[in-house]
Amino acid sequence: MSGILKKTLQDLEFPLVLEQVSAYCNTELGKEMVLQISPVMKNDELTFSLGKTSEYLSSFSNENRIPNHGFDSIAQELQLLGIENTVLEIAGFRKIADICGSISTHKKFYKKFEEYYPLLHQSADVILENKEIPEQIGQVIDRFGEVKDRASEALFRIRREINQVRGKINQSFNAALNRYHASEFLDEIRESVVENRRVLAVKAMHRKKVKGTVMGNSKTGSIVYIEPEAALRYSRELNNLEFEERDEIQRILRELTATIRPYRELLSIYQGFLADIDLTAAKAKYAREINALLPEINNEQRLYLRDAYHPLLFLSNKKLKQKTWPQTIELSPENRIIVISGPNAGGKSITLKTIGLLQLMLQSGLLIPVHERSSLCLFSKILTDIGDNQSIENHLSTYSYRLKNMNSFLKKCDANTLFLIDEFGTGSDPELGGALAEIFLEVFYEAHSFGVITTHYANLKALANELPHAANANMLFNSRTLQPTFQLEMGQPGSSFTFEVAQKNGIPYSLINRAKKKVSRGKVRFDATIAKLQKERSKMAETGSRLQEEEVKARDEAKKHKTLSAKLKSKLENYQELYDHNQRMIHLGNKVNTVAERYFQDKKKRVLVSELLRIVETENSKRKKKTAKEAKADRERKTKVAQELQEEVKVVRKAKKEALKIAEQTEKKNPRPVFKVGDRVRLFDGKAVGSIDSLEKGKAVVNYGVFTTKVSVEQLELVEKHK
Repeated sequence: MSGILKKTLQDLEFPLVLEQVSAYCNTELGKEMVLQISPVMKNDELTFSLGKTSEYLSSFSNENRIPNHGFDSIAQELQLLGIENTVLEIAGFRKIADICGSISTHKKFYKKFEEYYPLLHQSADVILENKEIPEQIGQVIDRFGEVKDRASEALFRIRREINQVRGKINQSFNAALNRYHASEFLDEIRESVVENRRVLAVKAMHRKKVKGTVMGNSKTGSIVYIEPEAALRYSRELNNLEFEERDEIQRILRELTATIRPYRELLSIYQGFLADIDLTAAKAKYAREINALLPEINNEQRLYLRDAYHPLLFLSNKKLKQKTWPQTIELSPENRIIVISGPNAGGKSITLKTIGLLQLMLQSGLLIPVHERSSLCLFSKILTDIGDNQSIENHLSTYSYRLKNMNSFLKKCDANTLFLIDEFGTGSDPELGGALAEIFLEVFYEAHSFGVITTHYANLKALANELPHAANANMLFNSRTLQPTFQLEMGQPGSSFTFEVAQKNGIPYSLINRAKKKVSRGKVRFDATIAKLQKERSKMAETGSRLQEEEVKARDEAKKHKTLSAKLKSKLENYQELYDHNQRMIHLGNKVNTVAERYFQDKKKRVLVSELLRIVETENSKRKKKTAKEAKADRERKTKVAQELQEEVKVVRKAKKEALKIAEQTEKKNPRPVFKVGDRVRLFDGKAVGSIDSLEKGKAVVNYGVFTTKVSVEQLELVEKHK
C-alpha cells in the first residue's frame, strides 16, 4: 500500500505484532501468510476479513466449535502435477485426500451453522466440493498408506503368487531347520533373519555340512548364517515377483497421478482456503489473548478510541502481572489535531504508538483491544516520525534527518492523512526550532490532515489552543508522589514537571534550586500555573464522575420506586375486585339460605324451585346489563387512568426538579453534617427521632428505642449532636 511506508510499519512495531500472531498458526503456509499481512484500503475486502475474524473469535465462546483446519502442505505435489509424466508418492496422495476431506467437513459445518458464521459460510460456499478425488485415492491406497491388493487385477495376481511362494519358502526352510537341528549342526538360537530372509544359525565347525548360500557371520565368528538350498530356489522366484509388484504399483500410481492432474488448480484453491482459515484462526486466537474486538468502522472521518491498549505493552505487562493503563482519544473534523504534552516517561510516546498501531492493525484485518463503543475510520496515508532517527548511512544528524522527513510529510499530507510525530520540533535551538515546528503544524492544519504530536514547546501548546479545530492534551502527573499516572486528559496542556522529575531521579535539591534561579521567573511561574491547573482539573473530573454516579443511582432508585408503585396499585385493584366478588357471593348465598330455611319449614318443592329460578333469572339479567355497562365503563376507566397517570408523571417530574433544586440550594447553604455515633437524627421525610449506634461505609444503624434500622447517611438529618 503506497500510502503506508515500510518505515511507518517499523516505527509502530507492526512486524512484531505479526510475529506474535504467526505463533498461533497450525501450518507453515499460514505463518507465511501472516508475516505478509499489510494494510489494505479496499473497504469491502477489509470488512470481510475483519468480519470473518470476529466470527471465528465468537466460536471460542459458544458450543459450535469450528472443525480442525490443520493440513500438511501439498506445494511440492502441486508442482509435480504441473509437470507431465511425473508420479506422486503415496504420502502425497494421502495429504491430498486429507485436504479434500477437510474441505468437505468445513463446507458441511458452515452450511449447518450459517446463522452463526455467515461470512465464513460465504467464503466456503464458493468453493466446489470434489468427492471423486478422495474416492479414487481411497480405491488405490488404504488408511495405513499401503496400495490395496485390489488396486488392479495384475497386482492382486502377483501378491497371491508372492504369498504362495513365501509359503513354499517357509515350508522348505522348516524342513531344513528340523533336519539340521536333529543333526546338532545348529546353534542354540537355531535361526535368524539377514537381508529380510530367514537363515539357519549354523555352528562354524559344521558350515560345510549344510548345503546353501552363506549370508554372513556373527561378530565372534562362531555362527555362520546360511540360507538352505531348497529355500534358495524359491527366493529367486520371490525376488522376481517382488520386482513385478513394484513395477505394477508404480504403474498404478502413475495412472492415479494422471487422473488427479486435471484437478491441480482446484487442489491449489483448497490449500489456499485452509491456509486462509489458519490465518483467520491465528488472528482470532491473538485477539482473544489481547481482549480485542471489532469496533465500528465509520465513513465520517472520526477516530474515537475508548479504553485502548497497546497490544505489545499489554502482553508484556500481562506476563509480568503488571497493570496496563488504557487511553481514550478522539479525532474528528471539528478536532483534527491533538498536541500532547507532559513529563518525560509519562506515556506520551506510548499513547502515540497505541493510536498508530491500532489504526494499522485494523486496516490490516486485525481486531484491536478497545472498548466496544469505539469507532474508527480509514486513512489512505499514515505518516510517522517516532524515535531516534539519526541516519548513519546518509551521514545525517537527527535534526537533519527529521527535517528531511518533515519535508516529505508536507508534500504528502492531505485530508485523508493521519500523521504521528513524537517530540515535534526537537533537535535544534528551542526558540528557532519551535518557530519552525509551529509553521509545520500550521501547514498540516491548513491541509485538513488528522494527527497527534507530542511536544514540550510552549508555543505549540499555545497554537493548539488558538486553532479552532486543534486541541491540547496532557499526560497526568502526581506532583505529590512524583509519579506519572499514564492517563491522558483532553483539553489542557501539561507541565513538563522538569524539576519534579529531576527530584524523583535523585538530583540533589540544592542543584535543582540553583537551576530554578537560572530560568526566568515568569517561565517557572507559567509552568507552575499549568501544573496547578492540571491538579484542579483532575479534582473537578473526580467530582464530576462522583456526581454522575450519584445521578445514575438516584435514577435507578426512582425507577425501582415507580415499578413498586405500579405493582402495589395493580395488587390493590385485584384485591378490590376480589372483595366485590366475595360480597356479591355472600349476598347471593344469604338469599339461597333464606329459601332453604323456608323449604325446611314448609317442605313445598314448587315454591322452592320457583324461588330458586327467580334468583337465577335475576342474576342473569344483571350479568347482561353488567356486560354492556362494563365494556363502556372499562373504556372510560382506562382513559381516565391514562390521563391520571400522565398528570401524576408531570407532578412527580415537577416535584423532583423542585426537590433537586431545593436540595442543591440547601446543600450550598448548609453543607452535609459529619455524623458520629450517639448523634440524634431522623429521616428527611420522617418524624421519629433516634440515635446512631454505629457507622460503616456510608450506612448508619439508627436506634429508635423499640427497634433499630440501617439506612444511608444521605437520608438522615441531624437533630442534636452527641454531647
